[in-house]
Amino acid sequence: MNKLSIRMAALAAALVWLPAWAGEHFVVVERPVGETTIDLGAKGDSPGDLLVFANKVYDAANKNQVGSDSGYCIRTAVGKSWECFWTLILKEGQITIEGPYLDTGDSVMAVTGGTGKYAGAKGSMKLHPRDPTPTAYDFTYDLL
Repeated sequence: MNKLSIRMAALAAALVWLPAWAGEHFVVVERPVGETTIDLGAKGDSPGDLLVFANKVYDAANKNQVGSDSGYCIRTAVGKSWECFWTLILKEGQITIEGPYLDTGDSVMAVTGGTGKYAGAKGSMKLHPRDPTPTAYDFTYDLL
């Protein structure tokens, strides 16, 4: 076997072992209706307050439910940001998220792992409010 054949065989073997989610890009829509804020710091919006949630998530068209998410956020900067941790639960497995949720505009968070089809997942998730209220968020996942 020549060196080129050995390299091609090694590359083919490596590609077989790539995770099923490698390079996957998808969008789900969350409708934030199952949220509770617990006032743990000074009275009113203050550092240390806790936001807990469990919501349904829908396909990119915001029509069909494809899963759910649940987690919590801790207020870090009043009027600016929360630090969040949550799990997206889909039929094929779960994906865990961690990072800052900004009170206004888009937020980008880290994909820190997963289960099932998404075991060992890494990458990023962009959270984008769909409207000013917001009544829904686009979650765009880019898995490496």
